[in-house]
Amino acid sequence: MAMKDAAPSHGGPEPSEWIVRWSHLLAPEAAVLDVACGHGRHMRWFAARGHAVTGVDRSAEAAEAAGAFGRVLAADIESGPWPFAGQAFGAVVVTNYLWRPRMADIVAAVAPGGVLLYETFAAGNETVGKPSRPDFLLQPGELLAACQALRVVAYEDGFLAEPARFVQRIAAIRVGEASPGQPGRHLLQAN
Repeated sequence: MAMKDAAPSHGGPEPSEWIVRWSHLLAPEAAVLDVACGHGRHMRWFAARGHAVTGVDRSAEAAEAAGAFGRVLAADIESGPWPFAGQAFGAVVVTNYLWRPRMADIVAAVAPGGVLLYETFAAGNETVGKPSRPDFLLQPGELLAACQALRVVAYEDGFLAEPARFVQRIAAIRVGEASPGQPGRHLLQAN
């Protein structure tokens, strides 16, 4: 299945087209967690729209750069503890990152009424470039299975031409009452 993608690069300075497309699902002023935030392209996007943003990345250099947009923790979430245990966010954003042992923690960090926006490489990517190791490539349906406790609003699994890559991406909501002060929203609002 081929998918359209307006983003010029999967890791460039601009936010992912998928994240931008589904960002209308967030309640106004919802707190956002950006996992493996890099230099903060998504933190910048959400902060500019009035969201309090928190990021985590193992690179101290990236964390320092992303700190211009919100609170950032320099932490290795692959070999250290999950720094957000017991915390929930109005949105959790993940792009170009996969560490299966943390998937349950990432999904659990989505608050009731909150949104998970996740996009990363999938099986097949080894035919067009890096990453190519199976450890870093989602298998068919794997992201859907990880999000079975959430209401899936949108899901894609396929090939993107520019730049050439295979991805899975999901927009999902944790059904439940949003925090006080977060107004309801229409799930399938056109954007």
